[in-house]
Amino acid sequence: MSQKRILVVGSLNMDLVIRSPRFPKAGETILGGLFQTFPGGKGANQAVAAARMGAPVIMVGKVGRDAFGRR
Repeated sequence: MSQKRILVVGSLNMDLVIRSPRFPKAGETILGGLFQTFPGGKGANQAVAAARMGAPVIMVGKVGRDAFGRR
């Protein structure tokens, strides 16, 4: 009997994170610090979790033709 495969159809996106010393007050603008990007998306996270548990996973999603999509 062959092993079952998992197909995940879902979102793939890049989280853009900027650290700041504190939360801004209503209407306030504050300067941010360190800028980081993290791959994610509910579908991508599910696919990674299943693969880490040893399941063969196929991920189906759509990415843009920009720097984030290429990454």
